[in-house]
Amino acid sequence: MRNDDRKAIARELRNHTLILGGFIICIWLLEIVDSFVLGNALNVFGIRPRSISGLRGILFAPFLHGGLGHLMANTIPFLVLGWFVMLREVSDFFIVSLITILASGLGVWLFGSPNSIHIGASGLIFGYFGFLLLRGYFEKSAVGIAFSLLVGTLYGSLIWGVLPVSNGISWEGHLFGFLGGVLAARLLAQRKKPI
Repeated sequence: MRNDDRKAIARELRNHTLILGGFIICIWLLEIVDSFVLGNALNVFGIRPRSISGLRGILFAPFLHGGLGHLMANTIPFLVLGWFVMLREVSDFFIVSLITILASGLGVWLFGSPNSIHIGASGLIFGYFGFLLLRGYFEKSAVGIAFSLLVGTLYGSLIWGVLPVSNGISWEGHLFGFLGGVLAARLLAQRKKPI
């Protein structure tokens, strides 16, 4: 491997670390301040279904969590799946994140349980999972399909999170996040097809 190639790879990995690390640092600092200083007062900025003021939660919910345990449960899957999304192109990470946040947030706002507040980055995690699982199918490439199989093997059990099996867990956020990731996979595959 040439020295220029090594430098390019190192630069790319540094960018990945800054992007993912920046998000993780942001949500951890926010949760620490919210839990220990504000008494979880920021959670009111989550998604409140069919409430006009709850619309702001579409953008804020991925940054808010219901405690350190909730945040810990989301940190590792976010880092791993988020990194897998950006491996091919860093721009994919931002596109998939935006589509997933909007799809998950709007889905929860439209169909979530009344008088509830939905928070957490799990909608994003399920979006990354949906994107990675179906990207190979939409791209029709051997490498993409192999990567989809790897993700399915590592994180396939996540699929059960889209079902309403536990109280207090936003299965709606998971379901619509997953669907947002699938939509992103389809759109990005179409954009990258040769003419």
